[in-house]
Amino acid sequence: MKILAPFALAALLLVSPAHAVVGGAAPSSEYIGRTVVTIVGSRGNFCSGSVIAPTLVLTVAHCVQPGAEYKIVEYDADRKPQLRDVTRVAIDPGFRMQAMLAHRATADVALLQLKIPAKGKTPARLGAPLLPISPGAKFTIAGVGVTVRGDGKSGGIIRTANLVATGKPGTLQIRLVDPATAGTRAGLGACTGDSGAPAFEDQQAGPTIIGVVSWSTGPNGNAGCGGLTGVTPLTLYRAWILQTARQWGFAL
Repeated sequence: MKILAPFALAALLLVSPAHAVVGGAAPSSEYIGRTVVTIVGSRGNFCSGSVIAPTLVLTVAHCVQPGAEYKIVEYDADRKPQLRDVTRVAIDPGFRMQAMLAHRATADVALLQLKIPAKGKTPARLGAPLLPISPGAKFTIAGVGVTVRGDGKSGGIIRTANLVATGKPGTLQIRLVDPATAGTRAGLGACTGDSGAPAFEDQQAGPTIIGVVSWSTGPNGNAGCGGLTGVTPLTLYRAWILQTARQWGFAL
């Protein structure tokens, strides 16, 4: 069992440049929370992901760019972090980093294959949002991001938040807000470390992953967290996910 290496430990203590955690929400031990894993990179970033098969993780493309090594973090009985190897990474070929940084729609999805199954995790159901998506539609996000922007030590715990769609949601992008604040003042939402977090919708089969968290803003669209949470829905990218999974020997 390998203790968390220095590069990965730093990732849990520093702020990632990619906005994305669920600020102030209560820790989750329910089904949704049991699907979430922490992803760390050798460049010092950390993100969220969701287990969709015992050794297959869904996350966002901007978190696992080429040129770095990635690991999954698990914790032993004493809450000491342990690293687990990622053996393969695939990024949707349609992803464009500049579009994501500008909060525009892009194929911000990626898959990681693990060397061994993620310990204590329950694979999540994978789907797409029910159409049409209406403003006010309810979704739940779950991630390991910071609860206080700029304080990396406040991250690393799986938290969930119930948010609602705002603006003109569709198959390219869904923007979520805390229904208690409507994005006009600080509320629940994604923050640093929540990039790649799953967005769930309650469907007939139960909670289903319908998208991944790509970005966030502060209140009124300003820099920071607690305003908008940008979700990339899987409607246009689920076929790529399933095809890649099949090529890797998974039947989702």
